[in-house]
Amino acid sequence: MARLLLVCLGGALGSGARYLTSAWALRAFGPDFPRGTLLVNVSGSFLLAGIMTASLQSEAVPPDLRLFLAAGVMGGFTTYSSFNYETLALVEQGRLAAAAAYLLATVVGCLVAAFAATLLVRWLAG
Repeated sequence: MARLLLVCLGGALGSGARYLTSAWALRAFGPDFPRGTLLVNVSGSFLLAGIMTASLQSEAVPPDLRLFLAAGVMGGFTTYSSFNYETLALVEQGRLAAAAAYLLATVVGCLVAAFAATLLVRWLAG
């Protein structure tokens, strides 16, 4: 039960952070492109890869903290369902180039971010 509570608390924090990040992106860039979701998914991929790499390479991140951060915070922060919905919305609006750009930027951006975080954590760990 305690581990479930850790995931739930982390999820609440991650969801709140996602809302704030998306709201900021909407104010900063406008509604023409889903930059907020792109930002949370790419940065979330970077952070999750960093957390997992650090926790699997050493005991610096205890299992309960990893659960709180990875499944909880990052699970609440990133959003695959919004990514899919926003891609579909762009397609339905006839904005095929924007939909393709969003799809490519998300998939490639998330993979590059995860790879970069893994390399960074391994480099920092020596």
